[in-house]
Amino acid sequence: MQKLLTILLFVSFSTMFAFGKPADSEVNAAAERVLPKVIEWRRHLHQYPELSNRETKTAKYVEDHLRRIGLEVRTGVAKTGVIGILKGSAPGPTVGLRADMDALPVTERNSLSFASKEKGEYNGQTVGVMHACGHDTHVAMLLGAAEVLAGMRDKVKGTIVFIFQPAEEGAPAGEEGGAKLMVKEGVMDNPKIDAIFGIHVNAQTEVGKIKYKPGAMMAASDWFTIRVKGRQTHGAYPWLGTDPIAAASQIINGLQMIVSRQSELTKSPVVITIGKINAGVRENIIPEELVMAGTIRTLDTAIQTGVHEKIKLTAEKIAESMGATATVEIDKRTPVTYNTPELVKKMLPSLEKAIGRENVAEAEWVMGAEDFAFYGAKAPAFFFWVGGMPKGKNVKDSAPHHTPDFFIDDSRLDVGVKAFANIVMDFKMDGKLAKISGENVFADAQAEQILIQNCRQPNFYESPFQTFQLGVLFENEAISQLCGKS
Repeated sequence: MQKLLTILLFVSFSTMFAFGKPADSEVNAAAERVLPKVIEWRRHLHQYPELSNRETKTAKYVEDHLRRIGLEVRTGVAKTGVIGILKGSAPGPTVGLRADMDALPVTERNSLSFASKEKGEYNGQTVGVMHACGHDTHVAMLLGAAEVLAGMRDKVKGTIVFIFQPAEEGAPAGEEGGAKLMVKEGVMDNPKIDAIFGIHVNAQTEVGKIKYKPGAMMAASDWFTIRVKGRQTHGAYPWLGTDPIAAASQIINGLQMIVSRQSELTKSPVVITIGKINAGVRENIIPEELVMAGTIRTLDTAIQTGVHEKIKLTAEKIAESMGATATVEIDKRTPVTYNTPELVKKMLPSLEKAIGRENVAEAEWVMGAEDFAFYGAKAPAFFFWVGGMPKGKNVKDSAPHHTPDFFIDDSRLDVGVKAFANIVMDFKMDGKLAKISGENVFADAQAEQILIQNCRQPNFYESPFQTFQLGVLFENEAISQLCGKS
């Protein structure tokens, strides 16, 4: 009996502390202990939000905390970004964890004691500033994870790179910013990150829950402008001119035919939205020109390229049929946010350990966009949702992101802290992930030549991650067009 008891105690002890790794309960308990601080940090950040590329006070707040817990800190990355580096007690992989810091030009409309009263300048106008997308919670959860992991430094194997990114919502006109600039300035290369993880709070997902999706998760976002040129005339005599407004109305209808009649929606969704139209100065004058602008959302790079081509063809031919002309400009802004399937499968048990299997579920596609996608072009990536909707609330009654009434229940921000901490403690590189990571060894200058040399080999596109990366590197041009260059 005594011998059996000794064996059981040994097994139990080994399970908890094998190879210096803390028990799951130890990681989760540490996350729960730091929760009051996380809520405090979140509410401070919520009360004092800052717009994209202007997050100077937020960056200082983050920097001060990272230095207090003993991390190596780099500042001024991609303008106002902050990087914290934690080196573990033993060699191991390098894991990136990312949070975005910027707020939106939205005036907050609620009675919270920590509601924002801040003002800022946006497009030459004075505007209210609000964390209307939950980036304050992202920063707070990542600060919490940093504190938990710094307290377990002796059990961490490898290196953790904490990335606090500015300008996810988009840099001001004429400026660079966001994840694209972070990558350009080498955040994924010094040290080289083996895999990167990110979270986004969601006001339509109940607190205490996590949602994820392997493969394409969030849409590519492209913006477009269509200029329709006619011939000005008196509003009483339309036959003496060419009406660009009438032509534009037909073009708008034609664009929706691309979605409903020309896109393979069973493969992936397509959205084309006109959000802005500008024409004319007086009721009885048919103007010379109309300018309209909108967004394109796709989840597949080949479909994306086809939609771009069809928009140009539709606008030009409809305008021509009415005696007008149309020119189309497309600005490719954010690629598809793609979750490496092998990485999702590998790390899903860590999320389940963090909050329970019953609280982790697969999500639907999302047509919103996220510049986290740019990190995924450099290493295997996994981006997932953390719930922020109060328990028992109807999803239809929860204010959407980017609105004045947007609200997040911060009582369970420990979910994000637990998720990040468990991922770090569990992550190990294996052969398959190492191969995926190695697939993106291209420098931009070399990429086209490598593609031309290899694109006709059937096995070159076996990995969807490979195809996704090439789409990002080549501004989402069709792979077939690129191969045609040879």
